[in-house]
Amino acid sequence: MSPTPSPAVVWHDLECGLYRADLPLWRELAAAAAADRSGSCNVLDLGAGSGRVSLDLARAGHSVTALDNDAALLGALEARAGELPIETALGDARSFSLEQRDFDLCLVPMQTLQLLRGAAERAGLFASAREHLRGGALLACAIVSDVDEFDSRAGGLGPSPERVEIDRTLYMSRAVRVAREADVFTIERERLTIPPLEEPPAPVEHDRIELEVLDEAALWSELRAAGLAPEPTRTIAETDEHSGSEVVIGRA
Repeated sequence: MSPTPSPAVVWHDLECGLYRADLPLWRELAAAAAADRSGSCNVLDLGAGSGRVSLDLARAGHSVTALDNDAALLGALEARAGELPIETALGDARSFSLEQRDFDLCLVPMQTLQLLRGAAERAGLFASAREHLRGGALLACAIVSDVDEFDSRAGGLGPSPERVEIDRTLYMSRAVRVAREADVFTIERERLTIPPLEEPPAPVEHDRIELEVLDEAALWSELRAAGLAPEPTRTIAETDEHSGSEVVIGRA
């Protein structure tokens, strides 16, 4: 029997791991890079978490280095990877140094870029990524530029809760408020853990994240400053449960 994953892994999988709308684009970019190199693509996945993107690309035959600052999430990724061509690296996307410096593609999925604060932190990520890319390689960053605002606590309708049962314990996560406030998108969630009947109930947890509102033109300027030439922006369509995204791309 597999050990029960840590709460950090459970919530990350539940709130991020089920998203699939972006995977076709990452596969397309990796396949194009592989064709240019007459073989598999070497991918650097920044903010890899428990492996949603890394595992998908490795199963498609690409070699992936997964970087994240959460050791528990990377531990889950390593356990899931098995014999797949994935290496993990514990580090900060704003400033990292890896032995490999010739990646064909660097991905920053799931609005990871918007979790950073300010141009200086983004500049650190762009500069670090550029140092690890071969000439002609791509850096692709997903950002959300608009959200469907709601507040279920004030009577608004929100999405259905995400849920999973692990070892007789039910985990439920529900977005209760999404709003734009000045220069950030705010997302608030309630997390409920329902253990077996013989165990005492767990209190409701509250989680809040803020995504900085980013302007595509400003990002192009920041990419140029890091030595990356802007490429045409791509689009990831919205789903019933997730807002659409723009993917801002720079070429080394």
